[in-house]
Amino acid sequence: MIKNYRTPIFTFRKNSVISVYIALAMILSLLQSCQQTEIKTSSPKRNYRKDLPYTKSEVKYAKGFTLKYFDNYKVLNIIHHSSKRPDTLKYALVQRGYPIPQGFTKSQIIPIPIHNLIGMSSVQIAMADFAESTDILTGLANFNYVNSEKVRESIKAGKIVQVGEEGTINKELIISIHPDLIMGTGAPAADNSRYQTLINAGIPVLLNIEWLETTPLGRAEWVKLMAALLNKEELVNKKFQSIEKEYSMLAEIGKRALKKPQIIVGMPFKGSWFVPDGTSFMTRFFNDAGATYTWANIKGTGSMGLSFETVAPIALKADYWINSGTATSKEDIASRDIRYTHFGPYKKNTVYNFNKKLNDLGSNDYWESGVVNPHLVLADLIKILHPELLP
Repeated sequence: MIKNYRTPIFTFRKNSVISVYIALAMILSLLQSCQQTEIKTSSPKRNYRKDLPYTKSEVKYAKGFTLKYFDNYKVLNIIHHSSKRPDTLKYALVQRGYPIPQGFTKSQIIPIPIHNLIGMSSVQIAMADFAESTDILTGLANFNYVNSEKVRESIKAGKIVQVGEEGTINKELIISIHPDLIMGTGAPAADNSRYQTLINAGIPVLLNIEWLETTPLGRAEWVKLMAALLNKEELVNKKFQSIEKEYSMLAEIGKRALKKPQIIVGMPFKGSWFVPDGTSFMTRFFNDAGATYTWANIKGTGSMGLSFETVAPIALKADYWINSGTATSKEDIASRDIRYTHFGPYKKNTVYNFNKKLNDLGSNDYWESGVVNPHLVLADLIKILHPELLP
């Protein structure tokens, strides 16, 4: 998944690993009236139909969502756990053919299994692919961010439309498609008014915050959310268990490293050098791979902006440089700032980036399938930092 900078172009390991108001108002009015006549409530005491799946998913690592199973419906909570004032969004996932249970008048209702989905980030592509259900994708934010060959074929066949990114969502197009669900980005405590028109039109919007997870396995475990939407818990549980087992095995190998090489991460952007916070999933990758990361004890699940002067003393003596931004070669790095050439990893040819698997549009599979295959990322990191442990 990660490529060395000693060559002009980086590559990943092959097996590794990413938006007429009157007409609109009329449509919304019609959709709302239809929705109101169809919604019914019932007591949640009915038993499962015999043809409904009994397999449940247990959320072990993820902190951003919870799942609870009841007769003919599931309760999904999206939790902004990293906020000083944690906030939660509740969804009722109701089996098709069954009425809405009581107690969910303020919650969004999602009929399951979903048959079509609009995804606003490449993560949803990876989640659908993991559940072997990319055929549910009917809309994506930006085709340029799609790495999956299977999904790109569906785009060429006209089966998937481009609906625009977060700031320029084509609401009229989405309403005309009327998907079962939109998976957007954001957090429960954030201002998500950009989706309110769609919610008013009867289209559920589910927010993804997997990037706030504190561990790679927690981030990958969001595939179980997709499984719950598709009634594919049995399939996804089995596949995730395999990844969990391999990741844990690799992490044990990383812990055995006698030497913990010093690493630097990232590259300055608009005057600030952004590095992962200490409790982010990225820092957990570094810890599990047996690396020494200077800011590992800083609390936070995102990133922090540092000055060049803060990072440079570490970089001069570092053993490895991981994820050097958008640079594509050592020459590219030098052209951005000649001072980079004095860094230890630059001199040692130990600069690596997460961009081995790019397609012709520049879409990076690290941000797509890399999210749900953390064991491949960890394997690359261990092989880079400790080749003697993972030949």
